[in-house]
Amino acid sequence: MKLGRLLALCLIAVAGVSTAEAQQSKQLSIATGGTGGVYYPLGGGFGNILGKELAGVTATAQVTGGSVANLQLIGSGKADICFTQVDAAWDAINGLDKFANGKLPIRALAVMYANYMHVVTVEGTGISKVEDMKGRRVSTGSPGSATEVFALRVIEAAGLDKDKDMTRERLGVAESVNAVKDKKIDAFFFVVGLPTSSIIDLAVTPNTKIKLLDHGQYLDKMIAKYGNIYAAGAIPKATYTGMEADAKGITVWNIMAVNANTDDQLAYDLTRIMLEKRDDLALVHKEALNIKAELQTSDRAGIPWHPGALKYFKEKGIKVE
Repeated sequence: MKLGRLLALCLIAVAGVSTAEAQQSKQLSIATGGTGGVYYPLGGGFGNILGKELAGVTATAQVTGGSVANLQLIGSGKADICFTQVDAAWDAINGLDKFANGKLPIRALAVMYANYMHVVTVEGTGISKVEDMKGRRVSTGSPGSATEVFALRVIEAAGLDKDKDMTRERLGVAESVNAVKDKKIDAFFFVVGLPTSSIIDLAVTPNTKIKLLDHGQYLDKMIAKYGNIYAAGAIPKATYTGMEADAKGITVWNIMAVNANTDDQLAYDLTRIMLEKRDDLALVHKEALNIKAELQTSDRAGIPWHPGALKYFKEKGIKVE
């Protein structure tokens, strides 16, 4: 009888340990973007770092359509962390444009790096400015991407109608590059950090000369309508093979964001690790080196901060206002 009781107690103890381990284990999903951009490799790298830094936590990068889809996943609780452009996040918290069905409870954790709009074509298309896209076949980014949001605003500022003035495709960057190679489209838009592998691939394709179109001239119109979430920026000519000059264009900040209901301690840890482990993350993509404490300001974040992030900033003396 005593042996039976002892065995029962042991089984209860083992079950208790297993339950405790299960409770401590946490699986996080990081909503990123397509495999041809910067979000996806950074998300994978960040997930690996989280697994090393946070006991009982595993995190995996999820391939998505981009910022709009990421914010929808965060808002619905189907992802835990996302990378997003500020313009899409601003729309999300205000219920605008792609989020007209309702405001989403999104909060910023960290300002990451600037995204550069790439307006890409190749020699032989006869396109030298955005206005030349009239009557042409153009990809404005995949559905659910911030590229599409940004691209349509550039097209609007250039005085073109996105539906009437061009045949518009909605392709991701890798698909856009292949479509240009196959002469199925004449140009495409893609907003991303520097450089990005898919555009590098196009630039080094034999018998192909890449052209990145200036579009900085539309910045004032975009700011007048959408606010100071956009800024001037240039893609240096050394970024991609074949560029003859810097491409003068428009940038927007990227942020790491979560649902407003995210646990304060987790939000604190995510912010801390993103800022303090950027050198490790840069081994995956060098844009991580642009994630800096001095960039953590409310105007760059564009949306309200999560309290967990604010706690970290206060402890480190980082002034966000």
